[in-house]
Amino acid sequence: MKLLVTGAAGFIGHALILSLCERGDDVVGIDNLNHYYDVGLKHARLQQLETFANFQFVEMDLADQASLEGLFSKSRFDRVLNMAAQAGVRYSLENPRAYIDSNLVGFGNLLECCRHHDIEHLVYASSSSVYGANKSMPFSTADNVDHPVSLYAATKKANELMAHSYSHLYRIPTTGLRFFTVYGPWGRPDMSPILFADAITQGKPIQVFNQGRHKRDFTYIDDIVDGVIRCLDRIPAGNPQWSGMNPDPATSDAPWQIYNIARGEPIELLYYIELMEQALGKTTSKELLPAQPGDVEATYADIDTLVADTGYSPKISIQQGLNQFAGWYMDYYAKK
Repeated sequence: MKLLVTGAAGFIGHALILSLCERGDDVVGIDNLNHYYDVGLKHARLQQLETFANFQFVEMDLADQASLEGLFSKSRFDRVLNMAAQAGVRYSLENPRAYIDSNLVGFGNLLECCRHHDIEHLVYASSSSVYGANKSMPFSTADNVDHPVSLYAATKKANELMAHSYSHLYRIPTTGLRFFTVYGPWGRPDMSPILFADAITQGKPIQVFNQGRHKRDFTYIDDIVDGVIRCLDRIPAGNPQWSGMNPDPATSDAPWQIYNIARGEPIELLYYIELMEQALGKTTSKELLPAQPGDVEATYADIDTLVADTGYSPKISIQQGLNQFAGWYMDYYAKK
């Protein structure tokens, strides 16, 4: 297939393109290479991708409607995977405009291009953060998600609603994936694995928010990629049993679908740090701090629908994943 992957220099986009190119798809990747975190890491990811003859990189911002339209007109994509977004919950408290431009304006531009260029399927990244103030565990796509606790989460919920309107009006098949705490080699330096690894290897105290009571459904990057590709290859056709009298929040009579994508196992943050220390062969002190605005205390996914529909089966345990992450971390950052 001829595929467009946005966020090509990002953590998930990079790993996804590696697998797509290895299986023989022709991939065009776009990224605006913004400075939210180390651009050098983004360029290092792209260097890996550019070893594939079936990959092409275009530096572009989704908010640039004219350039995006030109790319679609020239390239004639079959399917689109949108992994681009302004990420991070806490940064959304400081710079909300970045989220509006990227996650709302940019996503709207992408939907318009899909509409006008007969795209077979749009798969896009949502987030577990949409569950917001929900307390019932595990989080289910059957749950109401009308109470986001950060602007980042609100933009991701908006993406799901925007996609539904295009699926309903123009019959564009769309699949939204609510990612749960993705980790692994080539991860973002603003996320906990690298922040913790930095502190452990440098002997600095680790700041642990919410007094260490956070739980997260940590999901290894290879499992995430496997799930995304399974969803890419399964085009939603609409749920014939869907009823507006008792609407299922995860499906529709339109070709629209929402899935949780995770390991399906909550891990306490302090235990996660302990395993990280074991993988790195060092320990350090912990500074227990109050919860931060916009933080969700726990995430834990019900993945039964994804498993039933696609055969998804996460395989990497937290111990295996952290050992592989630690090996990459020590190798990559030792060379810098």
